[in-house]
Amino acid sequence: MALCPCGSEYDFENCCGPIIAGALAPTAEALVRSRYTAFVKHALDHVARTHAPEVRQDFNRAEAERMAAQCEWRGLEIRRATETGDTAEVEFVVRFRRERQDHASVTVSTFRRDQGQWLYVGTKEAPKGVPVRVTKIGPNDPCPCNSGKKAKKCCGTNPAVR
Repeated sequence: MALCPCGSEYDFENCCGPIIAGALAPTAEALVRSRYTAFVKHALDHVARTHAPEVRQDFNRAEAERMAAQCEWRGLEIRRATETGDTAEVEFVVRFRRERQDHASVTVSTFRRDQGQWLYVGTKEAPKGVPVRVTKIGPNDPCPCNSGKKAKKCCGTNPAVR
């Protein structure tokens, strides 16, 4: 048996296979995993079927088919899954290769459960990483290596000083 593409370490037939075939996903995380696997397996009817009615018209089938065909799917990482009653939020990373370039897409999607079925409702803005802070050091400032010398006489930009 083949492992499921969703990264769960279970075989496909005991993981996403039944959900893609029409079984109800037990959790929002399981739905995310099955939707990712549907792209890998080109089973996009499952993706369309699991959109909530109010966002179903937003599903671009032609674009989804193009993505499924053009991408080499590299993996799914679930970062966080939070369920509160009949609503859920799942943060995940999808890794893929397209046009000879590696990509990683961080997504936070929202879901709701209607009559036992988890449905995709929408996507929130992906979380931003910690901003990189750059401290500019002037030539007369103390060197950041803590030598006690001025930056221009120590680790400064003059390669001859190094």
